[in-house]
Amino acid sequence: MLGTMLYGTRDVRCEEVPEPKILRPTDAIIRLSASCVCGSDLWPYRGLNEVTEPRAMGHEYCGIVEEVGSAVTTVRPGQFVVGSFCLSDNTCPHCRFGFQSSCRQREFMTGAQAPLARVPLADGTLVATPELPPDDLIPSLLATSDVLGTGWYAADAVRVSEGSSVVVVGDGAVGLMGVLAASQMGAARIIAMSRHKSRQDLALEFGATHIVSERGEAGIAVIKDLTDGIGADAVLECVGTAQSMDQAIASARPGAMIGYVGVPHGVQLDGQRLFFSQTGMLGGPAPVRRFLPHLLDLVLQRKINPGKVFDLTLPLADVAEGYRAMDERRAIKTLLRV
Repeated sequence: MLGTMLYGTRDVRCEEVPEPKILRPTDAIIRLSASCVCGSDLWPYRGLNEVTEPRAMGHEYCGIVEEVGSAVTTVRPGQFVVGSFCLSDNTCPHCRFGFQSSCRQREFMTGAQAPLARVPLADGTLVATPELPPDDLIPSLLATSDVLGTGWYAADAVRVSEGSSVVVVGDGAVGLMGVLAASQMGAARIIAMSRHKSRQDLALEFGATHIVSERGEAGIAVIKDLTDGIGADAVLECVGTAQSMDQAIASARPGAMIGYVGVPHGVQLDGQRLFFSQTGMLGGPAPVRRFLPHLLDLVLQRKINPGKVFDLTLPLADVAEGYRAMDERRAIKTLLRV
């Protein structure tokens, strides 16, 4: 079959790869209905994460179960399923506490930019829908696998509540999903930091009440003006750079929380600054499995449409263009029809 392999900086190829097989009794094989390129895929693509050997790409997935291992009991062939990018048994103490992304058996999904994918720990990772969904819901169901679940976790981590003020740092797919999550949780003021018209428009559609295009001290000044001079009740950091983290900390009022879900690159925290600003922080790899049942219900009931974040659709064979388009910010997120 065809699959996506990353060989090095800006060297991604769609080429013949072996079809996945059941390797453990807890595995499942699914035929993907769609896949996509994640913003975190751009870190190794840009050479910011070292690639020492060819790497199978893709960790966001949904589709039909084709085969299950002998120990799998919760899903069966023919069911439509969605799974988290973090594979978990969903039974260990960390999972039971709601942090499946720190499961004692944790693995990270790979190889999903392909027609077929092997999903280890299938019982704890996959969630089946009651029936096969219509094709127009596939993009939104795919979004729940990572990008929506990650934005949702950022909002959940900072305890967004009715009437609260929220700043979202980052206008990529995760930041836009953070806007959607904050809106669903009842935030009264959602300030999206964005410099790009198409992303600003989508942020407003997802529930943002204000757009701030300024950065640094100028951006902080605007946020303070919008929050009566005190800063936001909650901040979602959805990028992972030193600049974005600094912006997040400076935008928070004393006692506020920062939910950081951008994979950190070059971020160093100043303990004294956090101490005297009285800023709380919670983040990391999103425990998407915790939220999946609820998010799937919202999508299936058509209460949310996170699939709108996909603004470029390509066949799998053209995956290299999908990476280029996101790298060059010509696309927010690329959907791959496999």
